Amino acid sequence: MDVKKVLWPTDFSSQAEVALPYVQSLTQQFQAEIHVLHVIEDIAHHEGWYGEFGRDHIEKLKEKLKDRAAERLDQVCQRHLEGCPLFIRHVAVGDPAEKILHFIGQENIDTVVMATRGSKSSDFFGSVTERVIKSSPVPVTAIPTAGEAQTA
Repeated sequence: MDVKKVLWPTDFSSQAEVALPYVQSLTQQFQAEIHVLHVIEDIAHHEGWYGEFGRDHIEKLKEKLKDRAAERLDQVCQRHLEGCPLFIRHVAVGDPAEKILHFIGQENIDTVVMATRGSKSSDFFGSVTERVIKSSPVPVTAIPTAGEAQTA
């Protein structure tokens, strides 16, 4: 197995961080790049629930969220990924599973390492992880979050 690019999708939750030791191990073993991806949910699709948003307001909010996400990615990379040879930060806007799957092809990712669920899920498998596993063209390693190993 030759791994040159590893994708670690994160929602900045403690659940997502359980995958970091596995990401670090793969990158150290193969001297692979780490691509850290955070996907911001596109709020424009919520208009039906909350009324129509002004397009300028939505764009300003997206830019603010992107800037904040970039700052948080920098913090995560500096705090947790110093031992890795190369890490590249990415921020996308849209449906998380769709963006992760698109990103795999766009960046020629060799493998994905992610938590079984993120901050919004209470099920063993979160919907994003499940959709990525079912549709990914590359291997996906799903790392159980705290307490799941005993109940799974």
